[in-house]
Amino acid sequence: MADQRFTPTLRMAAAARRGLRLREKFGRGGTEVGVNRAHQLVQRRPLDAKDVKSMHSFFARHEVDRNTKTHAWDSDSDPSAGFIAWLLWGGDAGKTWADSKAKGLEN
Repeated sequence: MADQRFTPTLRMAAAARRGLRLREKFGRGGTEVGVNRAHQLVQRRPLDAKDVKSMHSFFARHEVDRNTKTHAWDSDSDPSAGFIAWLLWGGDAGKTWADSKAKGLEN
């Protein structure tokens, strides 16, 4: 199980690409870890179980970011930092994917 690999989907790669563009344009959102994850997703490099668990944890912690009071969720003209970070980790497609894969790893 330790050597199991998971390939990011095209939708995850597209979300990460969007996140990188928005971060560049607005100068906010995500950490270097998130930027590195985005590059990994954009290139669709296989992830290991540790990466999947990390993504699952990220999305669980940052679900509250949707309730932003400044800037906007799902905006290309005034995105919140939380939304940009969310995209860097694969966006909604990444959350769905990571949750599913993490559940499989638990079994």
